[in-house]
Amino acid sequence: MKLSRETTINIVLALLLLALPLVAMQIGKPFYVTLATRMAILGLAAVGLNIALGLGGLVSFGHAAFFGVGGYVAGIMATHAFNATPLAAFPFAIPGTNQMLVIWAVAIVVGGLLALAIGAISLRTSGVYFIMITLAFAQMTYYFAISWPAYGGEDGLSIYVRNAFPGVNTAVPLNYFLICYAVLLAALLVFALARNSRFGAALQAARQNDVRVASVGIRPFRVRLAAFVISGMITALAGALFADLNRFVSPSMLSWHMSGEFIVLIILGGVGRLFGPVAGAMLFVMFEYILGGLTERWQLFLGLALLGVVLFARGGLIGLIAGKARHG
Repeated sequence: MKLSRETTINIVLALLLLALPLVAMQIGKPFYVTLATRMAILGLAAVGLNIALGLGGLVSFGHAAFFGVGGYVAGIMATHAFNATPLAAFPFAIPGTNQMLVIWAVAIVVGGLLALAIGAISLRTSGVYFIMITLAFAQMTYYFAISWPAYGGEDGLSIYVRNAFPGVNTAVPLNYFLICYAVLLAALLVFALARNSRFGAALQAARQNDVRVASVGIRPFRVRLAAFVISGMITALAGALFADLNRFVSPSMLSWHMSGEFIVLIILGGVGRLFGPVAGAMLFVMFEYILGGLTERWQLFLGLALLGVVLFARGGLIGLIAGKARHG
């Protein structure tokens, strides 16, 4: 079976991202492993947003709330595990843990519940009102984190030892990259299954004309809310991984700047494209590292690249290379 051009591009991007840390270890440049891990985690967060934005047309400026909440779940649970103290802030004494699988599960649940609450309110609006309400909720979580001295407040919260994964030494940078890479591939699979399912078809139809969707017995609000919750869960998982990567979580993970970055990643790579978030994350991190080493104003060049994509390559980097080929 002949692969489409976009599918070929997706495979090449997946192999490139995997090859980068492997080559880096061979040439004795472990720092590049961290860069590749950052690409994978930011790509994962953008995959989550791509479900809401790329499939549902929901321009959310509040996804930093889910990203930051996932990070704080990892930081708080790891801190209590390190100090051997229960989470006394809850009605019941919940023990802390340094097990990634448990932390991920909690981050996904908390992120999903937060997305359910935000989505239930914000999805009753549309357009610029939806954008502003999601932004308002994200800023509320941001200021809540700043005013929470028990977990660092403005100074943030350190994770003294990277959390554990069964059978893997997560302190080894390459091992941690492979964990993040596997989670990214799983999220891409979720996106692909959602896009090609009846749920995905209903979501994309609601984006185009919700009146017609309602006329055939489908409730657009429920479909969008489900997409928003799934989106928030994936982004929260990315936040937990990001906190472990840096061994630190701070309110900056909840800021509107982070939400803007996620949208930039998707636009750079290609809105609604399977590997669009991954391509955007790889391009963004390369801009940040290469140009950031030359000038403090590297964002100017990123802005020019974004402007070029918006004006001349509406399908993003992948759309520019693949042309009008079918989404892979």
